[in-house]
Amino acid sequence: MLFVVLGFGLVMFAGLAALGVMLRGEEQSRLVDHTYQVEREVSTIRLALEEMRSARRGFALRLRFDSASSYGDATRKLHTAIDHVSTLTRDNPAQQRNVNELRRLANELDSVFRASMNPGAQRLAETEAERQQLAQNVENLAIRMVAVERELLLERAKARDDSVTLFYVVLFATGVLLALVAAGSIWVIRRYTGELVESREELRSLNENLEDAVAIRTTDLQRANDEIQRFAYIVSHDLRSPLVNVMGFTAELEAAIGPLQGFVQDVSREKPELVTEEVRLAVEEDLPESVGFIRTSTHKMDRLINAILRLSREGRRTIVPEKLDLDRLANGVIDNLRHRIDELGVTADIVPGMPRIVTDRLALEQILSNLVENAVKYLKPGRPGEVSISATTAPGRVLISVADNGRGVDRRDHDRIFDLFRRSGEQDQPGEGIGLAHVRALAYRLGGTISVESELDKGSTFIINLPAIYTGEKAALS
Repeated sequence: MLFVVLGFGLVMFAGLAALGVMLRGEEQSRLVDHTYQVEREVSTIRLALEEMRSARRGFALRLRFDSASSYGDATRKLHTAIDHVSTLTRDNPAQQRNVNELRRLANELDSVFRASMNPGAQRLAETEAERQQLAQNVENLAIRMVAVERELLLERAKARDDSVTLFYVVLFATGVLLALVAAGSIWVIRRYTGELVESREELRSLNENLEDAVAIRTTDLQRANDEIQRFAYIVSHDLRSPLVNVMGFTAELEAAIGPLQGFVQDVSREKPELVTEEVRLAVEEDLPESVGFIRTSTHKMDRLINAILRLSREGRRTIVPEKLDLDRLANGVIDNLRHRIDELGVTADIVPGMPRIVTDRLALEQILSNLVENAVKYLKPGRPGEVSISATTAPGRVLISVADNGRGVDRRDHDRIFDLFRRSGEQDQPGEGIGLAHVRALAYRLGGTISVESELDKGSTFIINLPAIYTGEKAALS
């Protein structure tokens, strides 16, 4: 392909070169025509000079009654021709000097001729010889100018012929190059076509077993997913038993702290020497504080285990697709959170006319509920909260957007917030970092994805991209 591109580039260059040579040839032809024009005007000068001499001679010999008028016409013709030559040779300094000299001599000759045509003028042989010599000088200068133009004509004609020859050479080279490029292109296309045919045959062979391979791979993925769900369920279930024991014994310790503190206080009143400061601090401060830490940790661990169990149950739940009205579904989600929304003064807006979708109602309700709840939870202090739910369509897809004007998410945390047990920003609200991970898992199960567009202090927009019609677990996995 690089060879073909290079070949066409060379052909284009050759074409441009041919165009340049052609334009150069046209310029040389124009210069040749220009030289011919100069020659014609110089010939006009010589003709006008001859007419001036004839008219003066006729006037002197009284051969014609209109000789004076003819002389005036010839003079004007002479000066007009000199002006034309001056205009045509303005780019030639040598000829411009000749033109200036020619104009001076012509003016001098005109003065001499007109003086000789006065009624009382003397016609001496010596004076006549001077006039003829002056006319001959004009003639000789015009002849020299013609000679100069002849030399230019020869040079320019040769340059024009060379340009024509070069044009044909470039044209021939372009034809040869075009033939080579055509041959190379045919070779490349045949080779590429051959490889394409081989690839198509190989693809056909692969496609024959593709369905089986996809089915096997899907089964393996389903089995692996089931194993992960089962493992999470078993681990969570097994962790709950020792956790319940720890929580029970923590309650026993907490219940025993009261009597123990009373006993220490009684002993301190009756025999204060038996109760040291270390014992008093251990019973009244260290022991309650330690039990409090244990209880807080066990409660947190209990919430995490419940979250893992919930994720595991959702992963094992059967997806039941049905035709849903997104307007009605979104209104139901907002109504369920209405008390909290009104309490915080949040404005909830649902853009009407959202498209219908065929998917699992419970999973989509959980997705929207989590996103709206987060929007209400993470408001920007000092700014009235706003939440909006809208949806658009793409080929075969439905894009649902949940937008808010809350705190926003730092750009570097856009992917991290969907990880399990990961949170972003200031941690001043209760939570374990499970909600968005649960949302992403549900979106994956529905055959879709979720993404976020957000900036700090400017709000967030979560976009759920789902198939317009859910086609089963196999499509979701693929």
